[in-house]
Amino acid sequence: MTAPNSAERRVCWDARDLLWKCLDANHDSAEACQKQQSHFEDKCPAQWVRYFSKRRDFLKYKERIQTEGFTPAEGPRQNS
Repeated sequence: MTAPNSAERRVCWDARDLLWKCLDANHDSAEACQKQQSHFEDKCPAQWVRYFSKRRDFLKYKERIQTEGFTPAEGPRQNS
């Protein structure tokens, strides 16, 4: 795989942004955004698709933690 040039990167990022905007508008419904998902996969290297998908998941998780707070799982109790 050759590295994408500047124009190819811009097209990829634009496709990613359109997909993410669609997912946000449709409450993360993949069915509603199949056209944008296909365009994203066509315009970006497969490794970038995996990276951006994981990044979106992480950003959504981070946002949820910041708004709802973090509740640790119940674990073994230590005597003080």
